[in-house]
Amino acid sequence: MIILFFPFSAECQEIAVSEVITDIAEELAANETDPEGASLLTEQLYELYEKPVTINSGTISEISRLFFLSDFQIKSLTDYIQTTGKIVSLYEIAAIPGFDRSVAEMISPFISFGLIADNIPDSLKWNNTLLTNLIVNPGERDTSLSGSSLKFLTKYRLRAGPFEGGFTIEKDPGEKFFTGSPPLPDFFSAHASYSGKGVVKKIIVGDFSSRFGQGTNINTGIRTGLSLTSPGYMSARNEIRPYTSTDENNYFRGVAAEFSLRKFDLSIFCSYNKIDATPALRPDSSYTYIENLYRTGLHTTSSQILKKDILSETASGFNFSCNLTSMKIGMTWSAIMFSIPILAEVTDPENLYDFNNRKNNIFSLYYNSLISRILLYGEISLNNMDNFAVVQGATLRPSDRLSINVLYRDYAREFISFHGNGPGNSSHNNNERGILGNFTFEAAKHLFISAGCDLCYYPWLRYRCSFPSMGKRYEIRIQYLPSEKITCDFLYSYRHAMFDDQADQGISGIAETISRTIRGSVKYTLNNCLTMATRLDYKVVDPSGNKGMLMMQDIIYRFHQLPLTFWFRYCIFNTDDWDTRLYTYENDLLYNFSIPALSGEGSRSYLMIKWKIGKFSELRIKYGLTTLLRNTDITEDKDELKLQLRLWF
Repeated sequence: MIILFFPFSAECQEIAVSEVITDIAEELAANETDPEGASLLTEQLYELYEKPVTINSGTISEISRLFFLSDFQIKSLTDYIQTTGKIVSLYEIAAIPGFDRSVAEMISPFISFGLIADNIPDSLKWNNTLLTNLIVNPGERDTSLSGSSLKFLTKYRLRAGPFEGGFTIEKDPGEKFFTGSPPLPDFFSAHASYSGKGVVKKIIVGDFSSRFGQGTNINTGIRTGLSLTSPGYMSARNEIRPYTSTDENNYFRGVAAEFSLRKFDLSIFCSYNKIDATPALRPDSSYTYIENLYRTGLHTTSSQILKKDILSETASGFNFSCNLTSMKIGMTWSAIMFSIPILAEVTDPENLYDFNNRKNNIFSLYYNSLISRILLYGEISLNNMDNFAVVQGATLRPSDRLSINVLYRDYAREFISFHGNGPGNSSHNNNERGILGNFTFEAAKHLFISAGCDLCYYPWLRYRCSFPSMGKRYEIRIQYLPSEKITCDFLYSYRHAMFDDQADQGISGIAETISRTIRGSVKYTLNNCLTMATRLDYKVVDPSGNKGMLMMQDIIYRFHQLPLTFWFRYCIFNTDDWDTRLYTYENDLLYNFSIPALSGEGSRSYLMIKWKIGKFSELRIKYGLTTLLRNTDITEDKDELKLQLRLWF
């Protein structure tokens, strides 16, 4: 009530970019519970906001920077500009086949209607951006860790016309800041790049990420789970880009280049990087081998420190593609060699088909083709010319109000790709065969109905499952958008999974779990300064019958006469066990994304403040508190304080 009657005038015109980015990232990462993956999404969205797409350029390469659009939408938008001419407003985009008002509003912060002529040289004016994060958990103290409990992150980026450079420094809680000889930050990444408009499209020296085709061969960039009612998977994208994230193992370090001549594109890369792994010694001490790769990036204890940068990885490859009138075809080859052989523990049947070698070669062929209102796309990859991965999808637009998607994938149990992340349900692209289908239908003005089904079969053993198994997912979603200020969302989700039943001794039995979730949310903008959102979740897991509930209220307020913005959330939850846990997506520091898993009985709240200091700096402070009720009169509090300072000049 105090906010509603605050004396300041509610006539702000500031675009709520932060909320738009959070909404898009939440849609794309609907099935992700990994904050690192979601953070990468938000980082690329903020980069798009800082360097918008020149929509009227009419080129596929430029419009494809809107990576969250489907190939059908990109092709439809490109054809419209080339045949009709320049677009002058969002209303015009909403009328293009494949688009509607909600999609037009979604892309609005990331596009520019201007047109940059190719014969005008880019300005060499320097633009610098420095961002520093500091995260502390005030109530936690652990003297057994090797370093302080602070989490520290610094990113610096320099742009001057077609040239760009920067570095990233990170220290996780419990790690030492400087390690090694010579002493360097626990994680240090740097790059320099050039982007051109002629034959040489891009050159990167240092750390970079890349993605080609459907990503089954190479994809160190964005990978999202298969969403049934939102655009959680994307068709073919080819790109190499500077690496600015904080995953300490899944990136390349070396040189990459991209060339373009008429309808042909060529990308090549070469990398030498040191990654984390778990070493072991043969019983006869004859040689050292690697038991498994260590992916967490944490180096807080003596055993974890011994795993740091112990394995050298040499990677190289190329991608060649040809853009025809209504079809794009391409091929990708990659080779990876390790300094120490990797030998899986074959005494465990689950690891029988794991990688046992020093070298891994993958060859891929892919295509996408637009025939009238049907988009076909697919990819086949061969691992050492033997084991395969197949992806085939189709998008149909029978009418402007209806969109239908079908996706089939088949990953052999022996298929291995260390830097590949194609569409699928598991974190590793192997031992999976499934088919997904969904549709989105504009049933009436402002009313959208989406539904989908995914059937997946796992031919071999997997984590917590000592037998071939199946999984099923169904989802129905209804969205009502009566105006630009109100969004109503209702979701019903069904999940079926199979796991080991450890109730009896001896051979594990088969346990099947079914979870049903109902979620309703309303987001409403009372004026240009005040936005509120209310959400309710209810989850039931069978056969246990355990339940989970969540109620949440968000308030976002932007002052008209002060350079301040507030984000506030209060959430209460009550779940019977870990299986009934519920996830919530939170606004966080710039380029960050928070996805806490709420389990037990308690509350979760946070307050974040953004203060724009003058024209060249911004300060964000976030304080989050999770309170758990352990007994009738005993509570446990977990708090977190985050600070971020951003400078640009």
